[in-house]
Amino acid sequence: MLTTLAVSNYRTLRDLVMPLRRLNLITGANGAGKSNVYRALRLLADSARGEVIPSLAREGGLPSTLWAGPEDISRAMRSGAQPIEGSVRRQSVNLRLGFAGEDFGYCIDLGLPEPSQSKFGLDPVIKRECIWAGPFLRPANVLVDRRGPLLRARGGGGRWEVAAQHLATFDSMLGAAVDPRQVPELLGLRERIRSWRFYDHFRSDAEAPARRPQIGTHTPVLGADGSDLAAALQTIREIGDAAALDEAVDDAFPGSRLHIDNPGGRFEVLIEQPGLLRPLRTAELSDGTLRYLLWIAALLSPRPPALLVLNEPETSLHPDLLPALGRLVGQAAQHSQVLVVSHAARLVATLEEHPECHSLGLEKDFGETRIQGLRELDRPAWYWPVR
Repeated sequence: MLTTLAVSNYRTLRDLVMPLRRLNLITGANGAGKSNVYRALRLLADSARGEVIPSLAREGGLPSTLWAGPEDISRAMRSGAQPIEGSVRRQSVNLRLGFAGEDFGYCIDLGLPEPSQSKFGLDPVIKRECIWAGPFLRPANVLVDRRGPLLRARGGGGRWEVAAQHLATFDSMLGAAVDPRQVPELLGLRERIRSWRFYDHFRSDAEAPARRPQIGTHTPVLGADGSDLAAALQTIREIGDAAALDEAVDDAFPGSRLHIDNPGGRFEVLIEQPGLLRPLRTAELSDGTLRYLLWIAALLSPRPPALLVLNEPETSLHPDLLPALGRLVGQAAQHSQVLVVSHAARLVATLEEHPECHSLGLEKDFGETRIQGLRELDRPAWYWPVR
């Protein structure tokens, strides 16, 4: 389980160190930085898949994702005695992401490349990566250290051993082909991060993939586009918690029952509702009903991830469905660490009733995202590695 998320110089997250628990609820006004927290976690996950540089490119490149304010906001600027303006930069350009867990921590430092004749001269490069044991980084507890193309691992007796010498500047060490006996921490952390799961705005329009019958196979994990909805629901019924599936449907739509039809191997969802003479197919369901079924399939997965991140799951749902969704999220938190980004009052109220809910309200302060009520001395300890 993650205990700390740290982000530096990413959009509005100039210097964010966020404590995390089992069930985390991120709230705040529009523009407060909720989506940036979600994106930062996705970038961390992309580092384990070798996609962090392409992901930054899709966001407009490193210059577009960097903190756009001054390097430091002085007390005079905050009081209005001095205008907010830039100054001579004291630190090199950097975008840093990291987390600490109950056993290991990881961070990545991205910056600008050395001037060259390459056509890829604007691509960010990975300057530093570290894996350590414990709640925060110290020189004595670093287990794996990457500086430029050189990767070192701490071996027997605490001595440093070279694990790789020619890492590409655009490839994370988490994707490096290394000896698993030499750096078991790297491989274990990579697989853990790759298990993280993100869901963001399921499609429910008339042409949505979830509305069409699909050839089905065992589907313990719902796809990001929801096209395998019927197979995922049937997988829950056969190898997952079938009782929880029926309870979730009845909680949201009292008296309704879910069936999966598979003529010719093509799976389709059917739902029986009180008062109707025949079941409704997915093509006939309302947007809200379809989205809720997608959330059921995602949250009751028979293969729960280490971390489940939901970005505004209330979209297109009637407010009366939000308490049921909140109870479903609470049930998922029994098997996974969950982070929910939301500003729907009824969903927030339901989640805050959960005994393990950790509510974090975000606010803007001179363009910078801060956590409401978190004093400087209450922040988790965090240190970035020096380049």
